[in-house]
Amino acid sequence: MTASKIEIHKVCEYCGKTFVAWKSTTRFCSKTCNSRAYKQFRREQRIAAIENETNTRPIEKIRDKTILSPKEVAVLLGLSTRNVYYLIDKGLLKASHISTRITLIKRKDIDVMLDDNHEKRKRKSSQPITEFYTTSEILQKYGISESGLYKIAKSETFPKVFQRGKSYWSKKHIDSYFGKKAVDASITEWYSVAAMKEKFNMTTTAVYTFVSNFKIPKKRIKKEVLYSRRHVDIAKGIAEPDTPQYYTIKEAMAKFHVTRDQLYHYAKTYNIPKVQEGKYVKLSKKELDELFAPPTIKG
Repeated sequence: MTASKIEIHKVCEYCGKTFVAWKSTTRFCSKTCNSRAYKQFRREQRIAAIENETNTRPIEKIRDKTILSPKEVAVLLGLSTRNVYYLIDKGLLKASHISTRITLIKRKDIDVMLDDNHEKRKRKSSQPITEFYTTSEILQKYGISESGLYKIAKSETFPKVFQRGKSYWSKKHIDSYFGKKAVDASITEWYSVAAMKEKFNMTTTAVYTFVSNFKIPKKRIKKEVLYSRRHVDIAKGIAEPDTPQYYTIKEAMAKFHVTRDQLYHYAKTYNIPKVQEGKYVKLSKKELDELFAPPTIKG
């Protein structure tokens, strides 16, 4: 169509500005608006296609399946694949490891997990707390100050009651929290703050800054805080650190009977230290052994 000599006043369909067009079919005021409108149209088409595929196809494929992969379970439950592996790792969802790369889950085991979780919540809500510590008993047993206890209680929300002028704290919750903070039994030698000040010629402020920056393990005996001698000496450079040991990916997969995807999932979730040696990635032996160690209950 040849251009007309008649000026046609139109409104740009993209930016909304009024402009003079020389053709009745012109829709945009400039090449820029034309290009941007086309890109927007294509983008909306892609989004619509993705939404349609997400909302229909995955569910339709797995609706009648009795055996599912972790990815299919994630779609079915509306979770991420990472969440599904977490449930398997915690023993909440039963799965069969056919090989190092194949994990399958029966649909009935998903129902069992959901039913068990519902029953546990019912039992948990119906069980009253009958064993308590007084505040003084906690301070004496775990060697912390009263202000320290109340500071922890703000974030942990321990169940407690106030009766006859005393606070009573749930024994189960208190023991569980401080049990996780138990000192590493392999540490047998300790520095006091006074000993560190004298040996390293440091001020009290410098000592606390140092142990905080290097995350030195500590324990408290009544009001005195002690710090691991070996960790301090290593940080000060007067002792050699232990040489770390590592598993290759294949060694870890074979030993712990997990897939490569599961292994990388655990390494990322639990911050397992790793090193790169050439083209090979290796994971810390100590942390992996602790992660996959069978659970124990202290009497």
